[in-house]
Amino acid sequence: MDIDQDYTKNIQISKKTLLIDKLKKWARLTPSYFILGIWSLFTAFTILWVTASSFKSNRQLFKETWKIPTELHFENYVKAWTTVKMGTYFINSTIVVLSALVIVLFISAPVAYILSRVKFKGNNLILTLFIAGIGIPVQLLYIPLFVIMTDLGINNTMFGLGLLYVVVSIPFTVFILTGFFGSIPKELEEAGVIDGCSDFQVYWKIMFPLATPGLITAAIFNFIWLWNEYQIALVFINNPDLRTLPLGLYALSNAMQYTGDWVGLMAGVVIIMVPTILLYVILSEKMIAGITMGSVK
Repeated sequence: MDIDQDYTKNIQISKKTLLIDKLKKWARLTPSYFILGIWSLFTAFTILWVTASSFKSNRQLFKETWKIPTELHFENYVKAWTTVKMGTYFINSTIVVLSALVIVLFISAPVAYILSRVKFKGNNLILTLFIAGIGIPVQLLYIPLFVIMTDLGINNTMFGLGLLYVVVSIPFTVFILTGFFGSIPKELEEAGVIDGCSDFQVYWKIMFPLATPGLITAAIFNFIWLWNEYQIALVFINNPDLRTLPLGLYALSNAMQYTGDWVGLMAGVVIIMVPTILLYVILSEKMIAGITMGSVK
C-alpha cells in the first residue's frame, strides 16, 4: 500500500514538474512570439495596404486612405509599366539577376563541395577567406572596382553589373553551400565510387541532386538580395535605359514631387514585390528543408 502511495505521489510530482517547466518555457518564449507576431501583422498590413492603394485613384487615396477600393484602377499598372518604363527596368533586373544567379550557383556549388568533402592542406584557410569576404563592406570596394571596370570598358553595362553581382555573391553562397554538402552522408559518396563513378560523376549525379534543397535556399537568398539591390546599380549604372527596378522606383519616387502620382508609385512597389513573394511562396517548403539540412552535420 505504501509503495502504491509513493508511486502515485512521484507521478504527481513529475506532472507538476513538467507543468512548471512548460510554464517557464512559455514565459520565456512569449515575449519573442509577441514581438514576431506584431511584426508579422505590421508587415502583412503594409503589403496589403500598398497593394490596395495601387488600385485606387489619387483622389481616392487621400480621401479614403484606409478603405478598400470600390473601383479597381488597373491603368496605374499600365502607366507604371509603360510610361514610367518599369517594364524596361523589370526586364533589365530579370536578365541581370537570373544570369548572375545561375553563374553564382555554377561556380559556388563545386567549390563548396570540394571544401566540405575533400581534405587538403589549406582547406580551412580557403574557407576562412570566403567567410572573411562576407564581412568586407562592398562600399569600400566602389572606387577600385569603378577604376578597374572603367579600364576594362565594362562600366555602365549590364554585363559589368552582372559580373559585380556574381563577385559579391560568391563568398556567402560558398559558405552556405559548404554546410549543405557537409551534411550529406559520406556513405553515399563511397557507394558511387564503388559503382565505378568518377569524381565528377559522384558530384554531378549523386551529391548535386541531393544538395538541391540547399541550392534552392542559396538561390532564394541571393535572388531576394540581388533583386532589391540598389547601391551597386546606382554607382555603376548611369544610362537610364539600363536601370534596374530599384533604380527605376527611386527615379519614380523623385518624380512624385512634380507629378503627385502616388498610386503609380504604389503600383511600382507592387511590381517589385510580386516576384520575391511568389518565389518564396512556391519554394518555401524546399527552402525550410534546405535550412534544416544545412544545420545538421
